[in-house]
Amino acid sequence: MLYFKCSNHVGERFGRMLAIGKVPLPTLERLATYLTALTDLRMGNVETISSTDIETRTGVNAPQFRKDLSYFGEFGRPGIGYNVRDLHARISAILNLDRTQPVLLVGVGNLGSALLGYPALRAENFRIVAAFDNNPAKIGKSVWGLAVKDIADLTTENARLKARIGIITVPSSAAQEVAEKLVEANVATILNFAPAILKLPRKITVRNVDFVQELAVLSFYLTKES
Repeated sequence: MLYFKCSNHVGERFGRMLAIGKVPLPTLERLATYLTALTDLRMGNVETISSTDIETRTGVNAPQFRKDLSYFGEFGRPGIGYNVRDLHARISAILNLDRTQPVLLVGVGNLGSALLGYPALRAENFRIVAAFDNNPAKIGKSVWGLAVKDIADLTTENARLKARIGIITVPSSAAQEVAEKLVEANVATILNFAPAILKLPRKITVRNVDFVQELAVLSFYLTKES
């Protein structure tokens, strides 16, 4: 296990660089869960918490929570627990969310439009800075205060915006082409809502969100119960 002590945000960034490729994906997913819980605690003006409190709020057992944090250094104080604001700040730094992350969105249909207006994105320092489509009826129109741009201008626009995250909300038949355009525009990570398997260079990180697949899994458990 990688282990080191970080006392500030500079150390946190250094620690994150060392940990890349060594931290299990489920740990990163749980870090995002902890961050959501900590955001709620901050809004409720809660100052300190214990690992048991985290277990109650997230369902992740306390030993697992402590193990997840141990990849990135020492956290909390024995007998006192964790300072909510400090822990929120440190996990934000680990996930690169201590600064605004610009995001590109391609596909301004029902789902894309909904994501443009989703307030939780801004709350966690994600900002959709440009939305693209290939439909002439949508190009130039304002959606949640953002003018829809022609996808043909994606590379040119991102040379200025320098976003490294892209969201795909297009039909499956167009997903591969859109993903390749995002890669050409220097996007390094993609959240794909299209029900399609993308074939991209290994250096590109893709997270797939398939509603039908998730519902199919839920359906399985429903069948078991019945």
